[in-house]
Amino acid sequence: MDEITQLLKAWSNGDNEALEKLLPLVDHELRKIARSYMRDERPNHILQTTALVNEALMKLIRESISWDNRRQFYALIAKRMRQVLIDYARRANRAEHIDLGDADAAQERSQTLIILDEALTKLAQTDERMAAIVESRFFIGLTNTEIAELLGISRATVERDWRFACSWLKTEMNAD
Repeated sequence: MDEITQLLKAWSNGDNEALEKLLPLVDHELRKIARSYMRDERPNHILQTTALVNEALMKLIRESISWDNRRQFYALIAKRMRQVLIDYARRANRAEHIDLGDADAAQERSQTLIILDEALTKLAQTDERMAAIVESRFFIGLTNTEIAELLGISRATVERDWRFACSWLKTEMNAD
């Protein structure tokens, strides 16, 4: 068992020192995931990479999770990052004062992110693995090989599920 998995398990068992030791070990990967999410956001987004990591971690810390391995941790932190961005997008859509110079583009990106989140949530209710593949590839930027390793499935299964999920999401997102 690697060090990260050991620390995750210790943290699950209430060892707060394990969390303190874990964070420096996963920081680089968390920032990589956050940068993947932020690359499609508007340039003047209120959140920066570090803030996105911190907000996602705060959501995760409040939960009581029994960690199995680092794959589970990275998948869940990526999901929490998406939730943070969705929350910001929803608030931006409700905001009365938007920077008029980029208001239309910002609102369109926020709306697309909300629609994608709703479609992914619906997909996850039907097939969690397909939703995890989409999140891992689209938001985190993992390759099919990395996703296969992360989920413990074959690369061919990842490719097949990816094609189906993309088609399903496109249909679902255009239904409105």
